[in-house]
Amino acid sequence: MDYRQAGVDIDAGNEVVRRIRTLARGTFTPGVLSEIGSFGGLFQLGAAGVTDPVLVASADGVGTKLRLAFMTGVHHTIGRDLVNHCVNDILVQGAEPLFFLDYLATGRLDPEVALKIVQGLADGCRENGCALLGGETAEMPGFYADGEYDVAGFIVGAVSRGRLIDGKTISPGDGLIGVPSSGLHTNGYSLARRIAFDIAGLHHDSVVPELGTTIGEALLVPHRSYLAVVRPMLSNGTGTGTGTVKGMAHITGGGITDNLPRILPHGMHAVIDRGAWTVPPVFRWLQSRGAVPVDDMYRTFNMGVGLIIVCASADVTAIIDRLESAGEPHAVLIGEIGAGGHGVQYA
Repeated sequence: MDYRQAGVDIDAGNEVVRRIRTLARGTFTPGVLSEIGSFGGLFQLGAAGVTDPVLVASADGVGTKLRLAFMTGVHHTIGRDLVNHCVNDILVQGAEPLFFLDYLATGRLDPEVALKIVQGLADGCRENGCALLGGETAEMPGFYADGEYDVAGFIVGAVSRGRLIDGKTISPGDGLIGVPSSGLHTNGYSLARRIAFDIAGLHHDSVVPELGTTIGEALLVPHRSYLAVVRPMLSNGTGTGTGTVKGMAHITGGGITDNLPRILPHGMHAVIDRGAWTVPPVFRWLQSRGAVPVDDMYRTFNMGVGLIIVCASADVTAIIDRLESAGEPHAVLIGEIGAGGHGVQYA
């Protein structure tokens, strides 16, 4: 008995790392000082050009959206989902990404599948100006079923201390601007899969007329990164009318209901006008086919709003204009901050 007979192919793993090295090099920025394959990745913070830097870090996964990848055989978008999710999580505090690390675990290593996943990671990193600094590929026979895997990511970014966005200046009367999502992003898939495949009895390649595509394609739309459209506001002025951002919330698991309160100071609540934007068809279809209560929809899915920006009411127009100039023409005012209480109230 040897390691290969026990289910672990070291040679296959080494070949994957060799091919990954080329993908990762394509994401390297001036701060990278090491090669893929080192015991630790090296990054020179000074190369980021950030004065009085504060490091902002986050770790996350893709959740049960992976089940869609297993069903459809589409693996190249999962990496982009993961990178963009992590980028958004640090962006809401004003940070730009520096580097990213990934962890890929599977029962039996399929080099082609692994490379598709890493290709997505590399694409996501390159699009966000972030170095894929390193990672781990673990082959764990008997732990994961054949054809299944899990992937997680860790990101580090930086922001100047004076430009840190922490929500402390949020006050009653401030406006809430909603920026559209591209779909479900990476949350709510346990419920979405139950509705689509158990209740509706669909196959992943079943066409849903209301969506104009297959259910698999609709649910696999990649998680959007907001860095490109928000970046112009990360170094803005401090007075009203300049487009100053007081706080941002990435709408992930828990929806608007649970994520927006995370940035609100004590003694304030948010009032959201559900009629301020048109909920995308995929969410309306899921709610209808699953007979999901409205409150549960807003606590499970992003409902078409992937990012919420908080600003003074006098800055709303300026920020919406800046978003449009950066390539986002569909941001809208969706509510305001109220005094007293806590949480989110829907109107």
